[in-house]
Amino acid sequence: MSTFKDASPADLATIEELLGRPLAGRCAVVVRRVDGRPVVIENEPHLRDGTPMPTLYWLVDRDLHDAVSRLESEGGVHRFEALVDEAELQNTHDRYALKRRNATLRHDLAQASGGVGGTRVGVKCLHAHLANYLVNGNDPVGELVAHALEVPPLTIEDIRG
Repeated sequence: MSTFKDASPADLATIEELLGRPLAGRCAVVVRRVDGRPVVIENEPHLRDGTPMPTLYWLVDRDLHDAVSRLESEGGVHRFEALVDEAELQNTHDRYALKRRNATLRHDLAQASGGVGGTRVGVKCLHAHLANYLVNGNDPVGELVAHALEVPPLTIEDIRG
């Protein structure tokens, strides 16, 4: 991530307002609404204090976050997990973990493990799967969530130098 483009001060202020707290690490906006509002951020794999950050892609858009929370409260995690091929889901976790490893700068620190949502198998968090799908387009759970929510058109940012 040496060429990682940090979120602008204006984006950081927006993200912190959406989260209701200051960020503990670096991030970049990777997906936006067409009006420019942040939807998904990419987190550096370690927080400023060296703590591993397992969530590489984080859904920060309040409307989508709330809609995914409703899906989860209605049993969506188990419902969507049952709809996807287990091998395809495992490949998604493996690709996610590899992206996080490739983005890691501090190899001397403890490392996050697992795939999407920090899990190695199954589905833990629909928010994380949707964020991964919106960035990479290859997450079967995230794709189901996106279709269920009828996610509007979004733009993907180039955060690499």
